[in-house]
Amino acid sequence: MDRRTLIAATGGLMASALVPNPSDASEAMIVRYETMPSRFTGARTVSVWLPADYGKSKRRYPVLYMHDGQNIFGASNAFGGQSWRVDLAMEARQRAVPGSDAIVVGVWNTSTRRQDFSPAGVEAAMDAKLRARTEMEHGGPALSDGYLRFLVDELKPMIDRDYRTRPDKGSTYIMGASMGGLISLYGICEYPHVFGAAGCLSTHWPLLSAAESYSKPDLETPAVIQAFATYLKRKLPKPGQNKIWMDHGTINLDSFYQPYQVAMDQVFKEQGWQQGKDFESRVYEGADHNEASWRVRLHEPLKFLMG
Repeated sequence: MDRRTLIAATGGLMASALVPNPSDASEAMIVRYETMPSRFTGARTVSVWLPADYGKSKRRYPVLYMHDGQNIFGASNAFGGQSWRVDLAMEARQRAVPGSDAIVVGVWNTSTRRQDFSPAGVEAAMDAKLRARTEMEHGGPALSDGYLRFLVDELKPMIDRDYRTRPDKGSTYIMGASMGGLISLYGICEYPHVFGAAGCLSTHWPLLSAAESYSKPDLETPAVIQAFATYLKRKLPKPGQNKIWMDHGTINLDSFYQPYQVAMDQVFKEQGWQQGKDFESRVYEGADHNEASWRVRLHEPLKFLMG
């Protein structure tokens, strides 16, 4: 889509508004904040997608916060030239059920992505050897607590101040894929009073990506599962108050996730969570670990989490 760019000062920050040309069918708009500063994490770009009727209506909108924000709208900045096209998914929801769309906030990743998205509470539950290996592969200790404080203490208050949102927990969602799935799960566990629902697609449970972690899956799998189980048994919210979606495919990287997901499903059930009501766990045969696969099934987690 060809767009023209307007520059505006919003809340003390310079923002570029990517406005569709008059010939475009959709009147949706993306407002982009370049290099947004933070006291808790590295500066990063944030994109805010506003539904087509935002400028004409007076209604307030739920908000979906998504990680890896450069990958969720158009293809120009997306990894591998493929994006989630969450904007099209939201427009489809609105056509099917008027009023069911949402504002989407895309938080772009940075060079510290793996540290930002690795759950600090899970790393703390590891033995010293596994934790050291995880930190070495990620480039340092987990920075996820700071990243979440940016979302909760800085970004969300700005979004709620500058846009017509419904700021309550029941209208605030968090979603990502791969390690973005991990930080979404961690986010709802650490801030269950802020995020009512979390979408965790192709959740990267192994944390590690070194080849031996997959060629010899028994090497760390039990220890990593134990660390996640220890954390979730302590921090998973009480059932009936939040919703969590988890899934994975069966090709390439996603093919290694099954033993982890089966174990986590059991932890959820032991904590009183009911599958189909409080959480969902899906396997997509033939689905790969990429934006194209997540785009195809995005409507299903959106429906479960947002209604």
